[in-house]
Amino acid sequence: MISVFDLFSIGIGPSSSHTVGPMRAAKKFATKMTQAAFLEKVTYITVEVHGSLAFTGKGHGTDKAILMGLEGQDPESIDPDIVDDRMETIAQTHTIFLNQSKNITFNPQLHLILNLTTLLPKHSNGMSFKAFDHASNLLAHDIYYSIGGGFIIAESEVNIESTSGRPISDDAPDPCPYPFNNTEELMAQCRKHKLSIAELMMTNESFMHGEKNVRERLLKVYAAMRACIEKGCQTGGILPGGLNVKRRALNLHQLLIKKGKPSSFEHMDSMSWLNLFAIAVNEENAAGGRVVTAPTNGAAGIIPAVLHYYLTFYPNVNENKIIEFLLTAAAITILFKKNASISGAEVGCQGEVGVASSMAAGALTAVLGGTLAQVENAAEIAIEHHLGMTCDPVGGLVQIPCIERNAMGSWKAVNAMRLAMDGDGEHKISLDQAILTMKKTGEDMNLIYKETSLGGLAASYIEC
Repeated sequence: MISVFDLFSIGIGPSSSHTVGPMRAAKKFATKMTQAAFLEKVTYITVEVHGSLAFTGKGHGTDKAILMGLEGQDPESIDPDIVDDRMETIAQTHTIFLNQSKNITFNPQLHLILNLTTLLPKHSNGMSFKAFDHASNLLAHDIYYSIGGGFIIAESEVNIESTSGRPISDDAPDPCPYPFNNTEELMAQCRKHKLSIAELMMTNESFMHGEKNVRERLLKVYAAMRACIEKGCQTGGILPGGLNVKRRALNLHQLLIKKGKPSSFEHMDSMSWLNLFAIAVNEENAAGGRVVTAPTNGAAGIIPAVLHYYLTFYPNVNENKIIEFLLTAAAITILFKKNASISGAEVGCQGEVGVASSMAAGALTAVLGGTLAQVENAAEIAIEHHLGMTCDPVGGLVQIPCIERNAMGSWKAVNAMRLAMDGDGEHKISLDQAILTMKKTGEDMNLIYKETSLGGLAASYIEC
Protein backbone atom coordinates (compact mmCIF):
# COMPACT_ATOMS: atom_id res chain seq x y z
CA MET A 1 0.00 0.00 0.00
CA ILE A 2 1.14 3.52 -0.82
CA SER A 3 0.52 5.69 2.24
CA VAL A 4 -0.87 9.21 2.23
CA PHE A 5 2.37 10.20 3.95
CA ASP A 6 4.37 8.91 1.00
CA LEU A 7 2.39 11.30 -1.18
CA PHE A 8 2.26 14.33 1.13
CA SER A 9 5.74 14.82 2.54
CA ILE A 10 7.24 18.01 3.94
CA GLY A 11 10.45 18.91 2.16
CA ILE A 12 12.16 21.68 0.21
CA GLY A 13 11.88 23.08 -3.30
CA PRO A 14 12.14 23.35 -6.14
CA SER A 15 11.46 19.80 -7.37
CA SER A 16 10.38 16.51 -5.85
CA SER A 17 11.97 14.40 -8.59
CA HIS A 18 15.05 16.58 -9.09
CA THR A 19 15.66 17.80 -5.53
CA VAL A 20 13.86 15.68 -2.95
CA GLY A 21 14.48 12.32 -4.67
CA PRO A 22 18.19 12.90 -5.36
CA MET A 23 18.76 14.09 -1.79
CA ARG A 24 17.16 10.92 -0.47
CA ALA A 25 19.19 8.76 -2.85
CA ALA A 26 22.44 10.49 -1.93
CA LYS A 27 21.73 10.12 1.77
CA LYS A 28 20.92 6.45 1.30
CA PHE A 29 24.25 5.87 -0.44
CA ALA A 30 26.10 7.97 2.15
CA THR A 31 24.55 5.95 4.97
CA LYS A 32 25.78 2.76 3.34
CA MET A 33 29.28 4.26 2.96
CA THR A 34 29.49 5.10 6.65
CA GLN A 35 28.85 1.56 7.74
CA ALA A 36 31.82 -0.29 9.22
CA ALA A 37 32.71 -2.10 6.00
CA PHE A 38 33.33 1.14 4.10
CA LEU A 39 33.94 4.04 6.47
CA GLU A 40 37.69 3.66 6.87
CA LYS A 41 38.27 2.82 3.20
CA VAL A 42 36.22 5.38 1.28
CA THR A 43 38.30 8.33 0.08
CA TYR A 44 36.14 9.93 -2.59
CA ILE A 45 32.78 9.52 -4.30
CA THR A 46 31.58 10.28 -7.81
CA VAL A 47 27.99 10.86 -8.86
CA GLU A 48 26.75 10.71 -12.44
CA VAL A 49 23.25 11.92 -13.27
CA HIS A 50 21.43 11.04 -16.48
CA GLY A 51 18.50 12.12 -18.60
CA SER A 52 16.27 14.88 -17.24
CA LEU A 53 18.41 15.16 -14.12
CA ALA A 54 21.37 16.05 -16.31
CA PHE A 55 19.51 18.45 -18.62
CA THR A 56 17.66 20.47 -15.96
CA GLY A 57 19.41 19.42 -12.76
CA LYS A 58 21.20 22.73 -12.23
CA GLY A 59 17.99 24.72 -12.49
CA HIS A 60 16.18 22.27 -10.25
CA GLY A 61 18.89 22.23 -7.57
CA THR A 62 19.89 18.61 -8.17
CA ASP A 63 23.56 19.38 -7.55
CA LYS A 64 22.77 21.00 -4.21
CA ALA A 65 20.43 18.18 -3.24
CA ILE A 66 22.98 15.46 -3.96
CA LEU A 67 25.75 17.16 -2.00
CA MET A 68 23.47 17.85 0.94
CA GLY A 69 22.28 14.24 0.86
CA LEU A 70 25.86 12.96 0.85
CA GLU A 71 26.40 15.06 3.96
CA GLY A 72 23.51 13.30 5.67
CA GLN A 73 20.78 15.88 5.23
CA ASP A 74 17.22 14.91 4.35
CA PRO A 75 14.45 16.98 2.73
CA GLU A 76 12.14 16.78 5.74
CA SER A 77 14.50 18.38 8.24
CA ILE A 78 17.14 20.37 6.33
CA ASP A 79 17.24 24.11 6.94
CA PRO A 80 16.97 25.64 3.43
CA ASP A 81 18.95 28.68 4.59
CA ILE A 82 22.17 26.69 5.11
CA VAL A 83 22.39 25.22 1.62
CA ASP A 84 24.09 28.00 -0.34
CA ASP A 85 26.74 28.64 2.31
CA ARG A 86 27.49 24.95 2.58
CA MET A 87 27.75 24.61 -1.21
CA GLU A 88 30.25 27.46 -1.34
CA THR A 89 32.37 25.81 1.35
CA ILE A 90 32.37 22.48 -0.51
CA ALA A 91 33.36 24.22 -3.75
CA GLN A 92 36.28 25.96 -2.02
CA THR A 93 37.58 23.04 0.07
CA HIS A 94 36.77 20.16 -2.32
CA THR A 95 35.58 18.10 0.67
CA ILE A 96 32.26 16.89 1.98
CA PHE A 97 31.42 15.68 5.47
CA LEU A 98 30.12 12.24 4.48
CA ASN A 99 26.92 11.50 6.40
CA GLN A 100 28.21 13.71 9.23
CA SER A 101 30.87 11.06 9.88
CA LYS A 102 34.04 11.69 7.84
CA ASN A 103 35.55 14.31 5.57
CA ILE A 104 36.25 12.92 2.09
CA THR A 105 37.33 14.42 -1.21
CA PHE A 106 34.59 15.79 -3.44
CA ASN A 107 35.21 18.37 -6.14
CA PRO A 108 31.80 19.27 -7.65
CA GLN A 109 33.48 20.16 -10.96
CA LEU A 110 35.04 16.69 -11.29
CA HIS A 111 32.97 14.33 -9.20
CA LEU A 112 29.43 15.42 -10.11
CA ILE A 113 28.98 14.45 -13.76
CA LEU A 114 26.07 15.54 -15.97
CA ASN A 115 25.64 12.81 -18.58
CA LEU A 116 23.67 14.35 -21.44
CA THR A 117 24.05 11.44 -23.85
CA THR A 118 23.20 8.22 -22.01
CA LEU A 119 19.93 7.20 -20.40
CA LEU A 120 19.90 4.53 -17.72
CA PRO A 121 17.54 1.70 -18.64
CA LYS A 122 14.65 1.97 -16.17
CA HIS A 123 13.76 5.67 -15.91
CA SER A 124 14.94 8.98 -17.30
CA ASN A 125 15.85 10.25 -13.83
CA GLY A 126 18.81 7.98 -13.14
CA MET A 127 21.76 8.49 -10.75
CA SER A 128 24.92 6.42 -10.46
CA PHE A 129 26.92 6.60 -7.21
CA LYS A 130 30.43 5.21 -6.94
CA ALA A 131 32.80 5.11 -3.96
CA PHE A 132 36.58 4.65 -4.23
CA ASP A 133 39.49 4.09 -1.88
CA HIS A 134 42.79 6.03 -1.87
CA ALA A 135 44.12 3.93 -4.78
CA SER A 136 40.96 4.56 -6.87
CA ASN A 137 39.72 1.00 -6.38
CA LEU A 138 35.95 0.79 -6.69
CA LEU A 139 34.36 -0.01 -3.33
CA ALA A 140 30.68 0.29 -4.19
CA HIS A 141 28.42 1.20 -7.09
CA ASP A 142 24.70 1.83 -6.66
CA ILE A 143 22.13 3.13 -9.14
CA TYR A 144 18.99 4.93 -8.04
CA TYR A 145 16.03 6.32 -9.93
CA SER A 146 13.92 9.30 -8.88
CA ILE A 147 10.52 8.31 -10.17
CA GLY A 148 8.42 11.32 -9.20
CA GLY A 149 6.95 12.79 -6.05
CA GLY A 150 10.21 12.28 -4.15
CA PHE A 151 10.03 8.50 -4.50
CA ILE A 152 13.34 6.78 -5.15
CA ILE A 153 14.16 3.24 -6.07
CA ALA A 154 17.40 1.30 -6.30
CA GLU A 155 17.97 -0.58 -9.53
CA SER A 156 18.36 -3.84 -7.63
CA GLU A 157 15.23 -3.46 -5.53
CA VAL A 158 12.14 -3.70 -7.69
CA ASN A 159 10.61 -3.68 -11.14
CA ILE A 160 10.47 0.02 -11.99
CA GLU A 161 7.17 -0.47 -13.81
CA SER A 162 5.42 -0.74 -10.47
CA THR A 163 6.01 3.06 -10.18
CA SER A 164 5.23 2.77 -6.47
CA GLY A 165 8.81 2.98 -5.32
CA ARG A 166 8.34 -0.10 -3.17
CA PRO A 167 9.40 -3.74 -3.63
CA ILE A 168 6.62 -5.92 -4.96
CA SER A 169 6.10 -9.59 -4.27
CA ASP A 170 3.30 -11.48 -5.95
CA ASP A 171 2.98 -13.67 -2.86
CA ALA A 172 2.85 -10.86 -0.31
CA PRO A 173 -0.57 -10.10 1.21
CA ASP A 174 -1.84 -6.54 0.80
CA PRO A 175 -1.23 -4.89 4.20
CA CYS A 176 -4.51 -2.98 4.41
CA PRO A 177 -8.18 -3.85 4.96
CA TYR A 178 -9.47 -2.35 1.70
CA PRO A 179 -6.90 -2.75 -1.10
CA PHE A 180 -7.50 -1.23 -4.52
CA ASN A 181 -5.47 -0.94 -7.69
CA ASN A 182 -7.72 1.21 -9.86
CA THR A 183 -10.79 3.43 -9.70
CA GLU A 184 -13.20 0.58 -10.39
CA GLU A 185 -11.86 -1.38 -7.43
CA LEU A 186 -11.85 1.70 -5.19
CA MET A 187 -15.47 2.51 -5.99
CA ALA A 188 -16.50 -1.12 -5.56
CA GLN A 189 -14.89 -1.25 -2.11
CA CYS A 190 -16.61 2.00 -1.09
CA ARG A 191 -20.01 0.83 -2.26
CA LYS A 192 -19.69 -2.66 -0.81
CA HIS A 193 -18.70 -1.42 2.64
CA LYS A 194 -20.79 1.79 2.51
CA LEU A 195 -17.75 3.99 2.97
CA SER A 196 -16.70 7.30 1.50
CA ILE A 197 -13.27 7.42 -0.15
CA ALA A 198 -11.88 9.28 2.86
CA GLU A 199 -13.35 6.75 5.30
CA LEU A 200 -11.83 3.88 3.33
CA MET A 201 -8.46 5.63 3.26
CA MET A 202 -8.61 6.38 6.98
CA THR A 203 -9.26 2.70 7.72
CA ASN A 204 -6.28 1.68 5.60
CA GLU A 205 -4.00 4.35 7.06
CA SER A 206 -5.11 3.57 10.62
CA PHE A 207 -4.23 -0.07 10.02
CA MET A 208 -0.63 1.05 9.46
CA HIS A 209 -0.28 4.10 11.68
CA GLY A 210 -3.21 4.30 14.12
CA GLU A 211 -6.08 6.76 13.63
CA LYS A 212 -4.88 9.32 16.19
CA ASN A 213 -1.46 9.46 14.57
CA VAL A 214 -2.97 9.74 11.09
CA ARG A 215 -5.14 12.67 12.12
CA GLU A 216 -2.27 14.48 13.84
CA ARG A 217 0.09 14.00 10.90
CA LEU A 218 -2.48 15.14 8.33
CA LEU A 219 -3.15 18.30 10.32
CA LYS A 220 0.62 18.84 10.48
CA VAL A 221 0.75 18.51 6.69
CA TYR A 222 -1.93 21.16 6.32
CA ALA A 223 -0.18 23.42 8.84
CA ALA A 224 2.94 23.23 6.66
CA MET A 225 0.86 24.05 3.58
CA ARG A 226 -0.72 27.03 5.31
CA ALA A 227 2.66 28.27 6.59
CA CYS A 228 4.02 28.09 3.04
CA ILE A 229 1.11 30.18 1.74
CA GLU A 230 1.62 32.74 4.50
CA LYS A 231 5.35 33.02 3.91
CA GLY A 232 4.86 33.33 0.16
CA CYS A 233 2.36 36.14 0.70
CA GLN A 234 4.87 38.03 2.84
CA THR A 235 8.00 37.63 0.70
CA GLY A 236 9.01 39.81 -2.24
CA GLY A 237 12.09 40.12 -4.38
CA ILE A 238 13.56 38.23 -7.32
CA LEU A 239 13.57 34.45 -7.60
CA PRO A 240 17.00 32.81 -7.86
CA GLY A 241 18.33 31.18 -11.02
CA GLY A 242 19.07 33.98 -13.45
CA LEU A 243 15.71 34.56 -15.15
CA ASN A 244 15.10 37.54 -12.85
CA VAL A 245 11.48 36.52 -12.26
CA LYS A 246 9.85 38.91 -9.81
CA ARG A 247 7.82 37.38 -7.02
CA ARG A 248 4.18 38.48 -7.36
CA ALA A 249 2.39 37.03 -4.36
CA LEU A 250 3.38 39.85 -1.99
CA ASN A 251 1.95 42.61 -4.21
CA LEU A 252 -1.09 40.55 -5.15
CA HIS A 253 -1.80 39.89 -1.48
CA GLN A 254 -1.55 43.58 -0.63
CA LEU A 255 -3.86 44.47 -3.52
CA LEU A 256 -6.48 41.93 -2.44
CA ILE A 257 -6.28 43.02 1.19
CA LYS A 258 -7.04 46.60 0.10
CA LYS A 259 -10.07 45.40 -1.86
CA GLY A 260 -11.25 43.38 1.11
CA LYS A 261 -11.68 39.64 1.36
CA PRO A 262 -15.09 38.52 0.03
CA SER A 263 -17.32 36.61 2.40
CA SER A 264 -18.30 33.87 -0.04
CA PHE A 265 -16.92 31.65 -2.77
CA GLU A 266 -19.66 33.07 -5.01
CA HIS A 267 -17.79 36.39 -5.32
CA MET A 268 -15.50 36.47 -8.36
CA ASP A 269 -12.65 37.89 -6.27
CA SER A 270 -12.52 34.59 -4.37
CA MET A 271 -10.84 33.14 -7.45
CA SER A 272 -8.18 35.86 -7.29
CA TRP A 273 -7.43 34.64 -3.79
CA LEU A 274 -7.19 31.11 -5.19
CA ASN A 275 -4.59 32.42 -7.65
CA LEU A 276 -2.73 34.07 -4.79
CA PHE A 277 -2.58 30.90 -2.70
CA ALA A 278 -1.18 28.84 -5.59
CA ILE A 279 1.35 31.47 -6.65
CA ALA A 280 2.54 32.01 -3.08
CA VAL A 281 3.33 28.32 -2.65
CA ASN A 282 5.09 27.90 -5.96
CA GLU A 283 7.18 31.01 -5.51
CA GLU A 284 8.35 29.54 -2.21
CA ASN A 285 9.06 26.29 -4.03
CA ALA A 286 11.02 28.07 -6.77
CA ALA A 287 13.07 29.81 -4.07
CA GLY A 288 14.00 26.46 -2.49
CA GLY A 289 11.78 27.03 0.54
CA ARG A 290 9.88 24.51 2.64
CA VAL A 291 6.88 23.05 0.82
CA VAL A 292 4.69 19.96 0.92
CA THR A 293 5.12 17.59 -2.00
CA ALA A 294 1.57 17.18 -3.31
CA PRO A 295 2.09 14.96 -5.23
CA THR A 296 5.20 16.70 -6.65
CA ASN A 297 6.96 19.97 -5.93
CA GLY A 298 6.35 21.34 -9.41
CA ALA A 299 2.62 21.02 -8.69
CA ALA A 300 2.86 21.73 -4.96
CA GLY A 301 0.62 24.80 -5.06
CA ILE A 302 -2.64 23.22 -6.23
CA ILE A 303 -3.69 21.11 -3.25
CA PRO A 304 -2.82 23.84 -0.68
CA ALA A 305 -4.51 26.52 -2.82
CA VAL A 306 -7.78 24.65 -3.35
CA LEU A 307 -7.93 23.41 0.25
CA HIS A 308 -7.18 26.87 1.68
CA TYR A 309 -9.70 28.40 -0.74
CA TYR A 310 -12.31 25.96 0.55
CA LEU A 311 -11.50 26.70 4.20
CA THR A 312 -11.53 30.45 3.54
CA PHE A 313 -14.70 30.89 1.53
CA TYR A 314 -17.05 28.01 2.30
CA PRO A 315 -19.17 27.78 5.47
CA ASN A 316 -19.20 25.01 8.09
CA VAL A 317 -15.62 23.83 7.68
CA ASN A 318 -13.55 22.17 10.39
CA GLU A 319 -10.54 19.92 10.97
CA ASN A 320 -12.48 16.86 9.89
CA LYS A 321 -12.98 18.45 6.48
CA ILE A 322 -9.23 19.05 6.14
CA ILE A 323 -8.60 15.38 6.82
CA GLU A 324 -11.38 14.29 4.43
CA PHE A 325 -9.93 16.50 1.69
CA LEU A 326 -6.38 15.20 2.05
CA LEU A 327 -7.39 11.54 2.30
CA THR A 328 -9.60 11.78 -0.79
CA ALA A 329 -6.86 13.56 -2.73
CA ALA A 330 -4.36 10.88 -1.69
CA ALA A 331 -6.61 8.07 -2.93
CA ILE A 332 -6.80 9.72 -6.35
CA THR A 333 -3.01 10.11 -6.42
CA ILE A 334 -2.59 6.41 -5.70
CA LEU A 335 -4.68 5.62 -8.78
CA PHE A 336 -2.34 7.68 -10.97
CA LYS A 337 0.81 6.39 -9.32
CA LYS A 338 -0.18 2.74 -9.67
CA ASN A 339 -1.47 2.98 -13.23
CA ALA A 340 0.52 5.79 -14.87
CA SER A 341 3.05 8.22 -13.39
CA ILE A 342 3.43 11.46 -11.47
CA SER A 343 6.85 12.19 -12.99
CA GLY A 344 7.19 15.11 -15.39
CA ALA A 345 10.32 13.48 -16.77
CA GLU A 346 8.27 10.42 -17.67
CA VAL A 347 4.89 11.77 -18.88
CA GLY A 348 5.23 15.55 -18.98
CA CYS A 349 3.43 18.08 -16.81
CA GLN A 350 0.13 16.26 -17.24
CA GLY A 351 1.57 13.91 -14.61
CA GLU A 352 2.28 16.75 -12.20
CA VAL A 353 -0.09 19.71 -12.56
CA GLY A 354 -2.70 17.51 -14.24
CA VAL A 355 -2.67 14.93 -11.47
CA ALA A 356 -2.69 17.58 -8.72
CA SER A 357 -5.67 19.28 -10.37
CA SER A 358 -7.47 15.95 -10.57
CA MET A 359 -6.72 15.26 -6.90
CA ALA A 360 -7.99 18.69 -5.85
CA ALA A 361 -11.14 18.45 -7.99
CA GLY A 362 -12.14 15.10 -6.53
CA ALA A 363 -11.28 16.13 -2.98
CA LEU A 364 -13.20 19.41 -3.19
CA THR A 365 -16.23 17.58 -4.59
CA ALA A 366 -16.06 15.11 -1.70
CA VAL A 367 -15.96 17.72 1.09
CA LEU A 368 -18.86 19.56 -0.55
CA GLY A 369 -21.00 16.43 -0.28
CA GLY A 370 -20.65 15.03 -3.78
CA THR A 371 -21.52 11.42 -4.49
CA LEU A 372 -18.88 8.83 -5.32
CA ALA A 373 -19.82 9.18 -8.99
CA GLN A 374 -19.47 12.96 -8.83
CA VAL A 375 -16.09 12.70 -7.13
CA GLU A 376 -14.84 10.40 -9.88
CA ASN A 377 -16.37 12.66 -12.52
CA ALA A 378 -14.64 15.76 -11.13
CA ALA A 379 -11.28 14.00 -11.01
CA GLU A 380 -11.76 12.74 -14.57
CA ILE A 381 -12.75 16.17 -15.91
CA ALA A 382 -9.69 17.80 -14.40
CA ILE A 383 -7.17 15.33 -15.81
CA GLU A 384 -8.95 15.15 -19.16
CA HIS A 385 -8.29 18.85 -19.68
CA HIS A 386 -4.60 18.54 -18.87
CA LEU A 387 -3.90 15.66 -21.25
CA GLY A 388 -0.85 16.29 -23.39
CA MET A 389 0.55 19.06 -21.21
CA THR A 390 4.29 19.21 -21.71
CA CYS A 391 6.96 19.83 -19.09
CA ASP A 392 9.15 22.54 -20.61
CA PRO A 393 10.59 24.72 -17.80
CA VAL A 394 12.41 27.75 -19.14
CA GLY A 395 16.05 27.64 -18.14
CA GLY A 396 15.46 24.38 -16.32
CA LEU A 397 13.93 26.40 -13.49
CA VAL A 398 10.61 25.65 -11.82
CA GLN A 399 9.35 29.17 -12.55
CA ILE A 400 8.10 29.71 -16.12
CA PRO A 401 5.47 28.39 -16.81
CA CYS A 402 5.32 26.36 -13.60
CA ILE A 403 4.16 29.03 -11.13
CA GLU A 404 1.24 30.28 -13.24
CA ARG A 405 0.48 26.71 -14.28
CA ASN A 406 -0.35 25.91 -10.64
CA ALA A 407 -2.81 28.80 -10.53
CA MET A 408 -4.46 27.56 -13.72
CA GLY A 409 -4.56 23.99 -12.41
CA SER A 410 -6.30 25.25 -9.28
CA TRP A 411 -8.94 27.04 -11.35
CA LYS A 412 -9.51 23.92 -13.43
CA ALA A 413 -9.95 21.88 -10.24
CA VAL A 414 -12.64 24.23 -8.93
CA ASN A 415 -14.42 24.34 -12.27
CA ALA A 416 -14.26 20.56 -12.62
CA MET A 417 -15.94 20.31 -9.23
CA ARG A 418 -18.68 22.69 -10.38
CA LEU A 419 -19.28 20.77 -13.60
CA ALA A 420 -19.47 17.49 -11.71
CA MET A 421 -21.73 18.85 -8.95
CA ASP A 422 -24.09 20.34 -11.55
CA GLY A 423 -24.50 16.85 -13.02
CA ASP A 424 -25.50 13.49 -11.64
CA GLY A 425 -22.06 11.90 -11.89
CA GLU A 426 -22.72 10.08 -15.14
CA HIS A 427 -19.81 10.34 -17.57
CA LYS A 428 -18.76 8.50 -20.71
CA ILE A 429 -15.02 8.38 -19.98
CA SER A 430 -14.06 6.78 -16.68
CA LEU A 431 -11.22 8.03 -14.51
CA ASP A 432 -9.39 4.76 -15.19
CA GLN A 433 -9.65 5.36 -18.94
CA ALA A 434 -8.39 8.91 -18.53
CA ILE A 435 -5.44 7.73 -16.43
CA LEU A 436 -4.45 5.14 -19.02
CA THR A 437 -4.81 7.77 -21.73
CA MET A 438 -2.45 10.03 -19.78
CA LYS A 439 0.08 7.22 -19.55
CA LYS A 440 -0.15 6.45 -23.28
CA THR A 441 0.10 10.15 -24.13
CA GLY A 442 3.25 10.37 -22.01
CA GLU A 443 4.75 7.38 -23.79
CA ASP A 444 4.06 9.01 -27.15
CA MET A 445 5.44 12.38 -26.07
CA ASN A 446 8.79 13.41 -27.49
CA LEU A 447 11.62 13.44 -24.93
CA ILE A 448 12.22 17.16 -25.49
CA TYR A 449 8.87 17.88 -23.81
CA LYS A 450 9.60 15.83 -20.70
CA GLU A 451 11.56 18.08 -18.32
CA THR A 452 14.67 18.36 -20.45
CA SER A 453 14.18 22.05 -21.39
CA LEU A 454 15.00 21.10 -24.99
CA GLY A 455 11.61 21.99 -26.47
CA GLY A 456 8.43 23.98 -26.02
CA LEU A 457 8.59 27.23 -24.07
CA ALA A 458 12.09 26.42 -22.88
CA ALA A 459 13.33 26.43 -26.48
CA SER A 460 11.27 29.49 -27.44
CA TYR A 461 12.69 31.77 -24.74
CA ILE A 462 15.59 33.93 -25.90
CA GLU A 463 17.54 35.75 -23.22
CA CYS A 464 18.31 39.32 -24.25
